[in-house]
Amino acid sequence: MTLRYFCAVVAGVLALGVRAQSPIETVEVVGATPLGGALDADKIASNVQTVSADELREQRALDLADFMKRNLASVFVNEAQSNPLQPDVQYRGFVGSPLLGLPQGIAVYQDGVRINEPFGDTVNWALVPDSAIDTVYLMPGSNPLFGLNALGGAISIRTKDGFSDPGTSAQVFGGSFARFGVEAETGASVDDRFGYFVTGSYLQEDGWRDFSPTEAGQLFGNVAWQTDTSRFGVTLNYADTSLIGNGAAPVQLLEMDREAIFTRPDRTENELLLLNLTGTRELSDTLTLSGNLYLRASDILTYNGDDSDFEECEDTPGFVCEEEEGVEELILDGGGNPIPAGDDVEGATINRTSTEQDGVGFAMQASWSGDLGGRENLFLVGIAHDESDIGFAASTELGELDATRLAIPSGYYVGESFTRMSADTSNTGFYLSNTFLLSDRVALTVSGRYNKTEVTFSDQLGSALDGDHEFDRFNPALGLTVDVAANLNFYLGYSQSNRAPSPVELTCADEDDPCRLPNAFLADPPLEQVVARTIETGVRGDLDGGRWHAGVFRTNNDDDILFISAGALTNQGFFDNVGRTRRDGVELGLEGEAGDAWSWFANYTYLKATFRNDLMVPSPNNPEALGGELLVETGDRLPLIPSQLLKAGLRVALGPKVTIGGDLLAGADFHMRGDEGNVAGKVGRYAVLNVRADYAVGDNVKLFLNLDNLLDAEYESFGLFGEADDVLGDAFDDNRFLSPGAPRAAWLGVRVDF
Repeated sequence: MTLRYFCAVVAGVLALGVRAQSPIETVEVVGATPLGGALDADKIASNVQTVSADELREQRALDLADFMKRNLASVFVNEAQSNPLQPDVQYRGFVGSPLLGLPQGIAVYQDGVRINEPFGDTVNWALVPDSAIDTVYLMPGSNPLFGLNALGGAISIRTKDGFSDPGTSAQVFGGSFARFGVEAETGASVDDRFGYFVTGSYLQEDGWRDFSPTEAGQLFGNVAWQTDTSRFGVTLNYADTSLIGNGAAPVQLLEMDREAIFTRPDRTENELLLLNLTGTRELSDTLTLSGNLYLRASDILTYNGDDSDFEECEDTPGFVCEEEEGVEELILDGGGNPIPAGDDVEGATINRTSTEQDGVGFAMQASWSGDLGGRENLFLVGIAHDESDIGFAASTELGELDATRLAIPSGYYVGESFTRMSADTSNTGFYLSNTFLLSDRVALTVSGRYNKTEVTFSDQLGSALDGDHEFDRFNPALGLTVDVAANLNFYLGYSQSNRAPSPVELTCADEDDPCRLPNAFLADPPLEQVVARTIETGVRGDLDGGRWHAGVFRTNNDDDILFISAGALTNQGFFDNVGRTRRDGVELGLEGEAGDAWSWFANYTYLKATFRNDLMVPSPNNPEALGGELLVETGDRLPLIPSQLLKAGLRVALGPKVTIGGDLLAGADFHMRGDEGNVAGKVGRYAVLNVRADYAVGDNVKLFLNLDNLLDAEYESFGLFGEADDVLGDAFDDNRFLSPGAPRAAWLGVRVDF
């Protein structure tokens, strides 16, 4: 579908649909812009999906990412790390992940604050305060109002306060994998003027795979004051996590033991502090101002034990070398001295990084609703500005692997691996949106946003990384909705968004000198910003006790940035503009309820994500590669994206005390990372069934039981290529590495509402 075709359809529908004037009936959809806005969901020209606090509580999902994986259309999770709090969340083939090296394409906002990390646009799902969530809006398409990175969609999270969630409750649960969790919340308002809300949560587990413990704590609180025309609030969010996700393992090792890991540890420690001031002022019946001012500090430490390409030199025996394209290179330590060879420096590397990200920003928005030319109109205009100060340090230490494949440090560091750099980023956006009611059945929305990004690098160990980059772009959007009948709504939308290359991408973009993420950076040629263009159309309507939706979409990316694997180590490679990619999709959805006893949902997605131009990419560990390279042809599928997803759920109340429910998640097969040319085998399809039950002991006490993967299906949601034989022996000659899904598990808990 082209823009010309889109405009022709708009003209045709307008010719059929324009009738008499009628006022816009507004419904609060705070996800319509980062700061929110009042707009009927049926006036938005896309398939907006919402999640409420009640839904999160009823399903007992571990966190927001887990809930979206099980329930929302077009959401898929690659469990690359095999840690439940480190998922790679995909939506329509675009990813929001905590891991550097993935082409991030989802913007995430919490109470108007963009929480994508500034260094790599990554999303640390473990830092989202799940117990504080009031409502989540999943906005599809390349919505320009959400600024940078909203290539495939945006997630807007609104948190609780004392006005919306008064009362006190607590819950505790435990079970499989030695998982233990507790959370509590309390909130209240005084004279409907002053409100407060506080919640905290703690989770720990040993993990279902070997040597994979996790610990995460959250604390969230806010106070708010309101009058008939004003509302002001202060929110504080603190999080502290220690996550071990030992990731993919050789397929032959998993055949022997699905709990086994390859090398260890792979530990990430996060600490977050977010202070957010918000305010809203109704200047008149038609004009409202809103805004926020925030401070955000995010510190990330990583400690990764990996295998090694370093070994004793052949030409210079007694010292350590690394071989590149058949040429030995003598490795020097931090003092410029050769490193003596020995068992203690061969077989392992310990890669450490420290990332300090301090951010400050503000946003202001004005909304006006009233007559324009005799017809009802809703106009929004806003500005957002963010700045961040990033400090990054990295090193690689040589070591050896013990019998459990734990990397033991030797005290010898690779001199050229030391990195000390700082980066300053500045993002400014001006946006506007206007929804004009052309008739009692037809609404037209025109919107757009101008983005400007500046990135400055400063090398703390020299000048090789010094540099300045600047990107800017205006992105438009156009949407049309028509109430064809009483219970039938048609929508058609076109939108654009862009993503400026992140600091980590700009410093790791040379195929002749690949980075071992995230531990080596260099002065590289600049990358082009990614531009996404989405067109989608569909119909939706109400049924007796339910709602349905059917839609199609296409998103074209120009100058898409991907991480290209380029080395024997599974995390070595470089970022590059690979040209054009495309995501074509179909979404079908149905949900409903019958009284208080039954509720159900079903979502189906067909997604075809493809490269749209020919290119050559390195893939040295793919057994089908020629000379370590793959030819990617137009139409080849992007890796890690299944072509089909099916989700269905049912909840039944068996009387006043007992409720049972379940959900089914099924996915098609997909190509592994490193198989961009689609020449090797796929990761297989799978289906997982989860069930749950609640029992009301009294009016305020409820017992609950969750059974995940009831049928104990063996499945994988992530795969790539690597080398296992150097560590495990010559018998391990299969280059496929997979991340296995968790086995059957059960948790029992109790919730008390005071």
